Amino acid sequence: MTIQNPILPINNRYSAKILLLIVFLVTIYFIANNLGQTLQIFWLIGLSVGFVLQRSRLCFASGFRDLFLMKQGTTMKGILAGLGIAIIGFTMIMSGIYPEPNGVSIPSTGNILPVGIATIAGGLLFGVGMVLAGGCVSGSLYRMGEGYLTSWVAMIGIIIGNFILNQTWNWWWQFSINEDPLTWLPNEIGYSAAIFISLSLLLIAYIAIVKIETSVPTFIPPTITKVQKNISEQKTNFIQNFYPILTKIFKDGWSPVIGASVLAIINIIVFTRFAPLGVVGEISRWGAYIGDFFGIATPSLKGISSFGGCSLDEMMTGNFFAHNHFFMNTGIIVGSFSAALIANEFKLRISKSFIRYIQSFIGGIGMGYGAGLAIGCTIGAFFSAIPSLALSGWVFAFSLFIGAFIGSKIITKLM
Repeated sequence: MTIQNPILPINNRYSAKILLLIVFLVTIYFIANNLGQTLQIFWLIGLSVGFVLQRSRLCFASGFRDLFLMKQGTTMKGILAGLGIAIIGFTMIMSGIYPEPNGVSIPSTGNILPVGIATIAGGLLFGVGMVLAGGCVSGSLYRMGEGYLTSWVAMIGIIIGNFILNQTWNWWWQFSINEDPLTWLPNEIGYSAAIFISLSLLLIAYIAIVKIETSVPTFIPPTITKVQKNISEQKTNFIQNFYPILTKIFKDGWSPVIGASVLAIINIIVFTRFAPLGVVGEISRWGAYIGDFFGIATPSLKGISSFGGCSLDEMMTGNFFAHNHFFMNTGIIVGSFSAALIANEFKLRISKSFIRYIQSFIGGIGMGYGAGLAIGCTIGAFFSAIPSLALSGWVFAFSLFIGAFIGSKIITKLM
C-alpha cells in the first residue's frame, strides 16, 4: 500500500497563502509610500500588533472575564508580565525627559490621563461591554481579521458608542474632567517608589490570580495516543525539519506571556519615537466622519488635545486615509488576518444565534462610550497608562475588574 506524501499539498497550500499575502502587503505598502514615511511606520506597527495579538490569542477581555467565568488566569498573568516589562521600559524613557520630577511637569507624550468619576464610569462601562461583546477594542480588531462576524458587529457598536460619547463629551468636561487631576506618580513619590509600588501591585495581582486558580480542581487534558502523535508529526514533519523557528513563530500558538511581552516591547519602541499605543482616537475619527455623512456634526471636544493626543478637529482635516492611526488600526486587522491565514486558522465564523449579534452590538456600544469617557481602552488607558506611571491606569484597571465581574454575571444569566 502506497502512503501519499503529505509534503506537496502542504507546500502548495502555504505557497499560495504566502503569495497572496505578499501581493496584498506590497500593494498597501506602495499606497502608504505615496502618502509618507510616517504612515509606512504606523502600517508596520499595526501589522506587528495584529500579528502578535492573533498568534498569542491575547485579548484583555478574556484576561478579566476568564477569572470570573472559568477561574482561569493564564491570559491575565501574561498581561501582568507585559505590564512589568513596559513599566521598566517606559520609566527609562520618561526619566530621560524628566530626570528629576519637579512635582508639576509631566511627560507630554505619556498616557497620563485624568483621574475622576469619568475614569471610573468609563472603566465600568468598558468592563461590562467587553465581556458582553466577547472582546475588547483591540481584541475585536484582531478577531475581525480572523473572520469573526460578531467582532465586526461589535466594532460597529464601538464606533456608535464613541460617537455618542463625543456628542456628550463637553458635558462631561464641564461636569468632571476639567477639574480631574493628571496624577503622575513620580511627581508625588519619585521614580523609585513609583516603580516599587507598581511592580508590587502586579505581584499582588499575580498572587490573587493564583489563589483564584487553585480554588478549583486542576483539569488534566487527555493523553495523546501514540498513533495521534505520529500522525501529527507526519503532517508537520516537512515544516519542522526545514523551518523549525518559522514553525514556532507562524504555526504554533504563542503563550499569553510571550504575546504580552512582545506587545510591551513594541509599545516601548513606539514610545521612543511617537507616543504609547492606543486605538480609540482613530475610532473616534471614524465615528465623526460617519456622523458627518448622516448630517450629524461632531462638536469641537474641549480640552481633549491637552491629554497628549491631537484634537478631533485636526484629525478631521485632509485625506481620510492619510492618517497615522488609520494605517495602524487597519494594520492590526490585516496583521491578524495574515497570521491566521499562514497558520491555517482563518475562516469565516458566522454565529447562528441572533442574540449573540445583539449582545456584541450592545457590548460594543458600552465599550465605545466607556473608552471615549476614559480617554482610552485596555491598550491606551490600561496597558499604556500603567507603564506611564499614571494613577489613572490603576483606577481604570480596578473599574475594568468590577465591570468585567458585572458583565460575567450578566453573561451567566444569558447562558
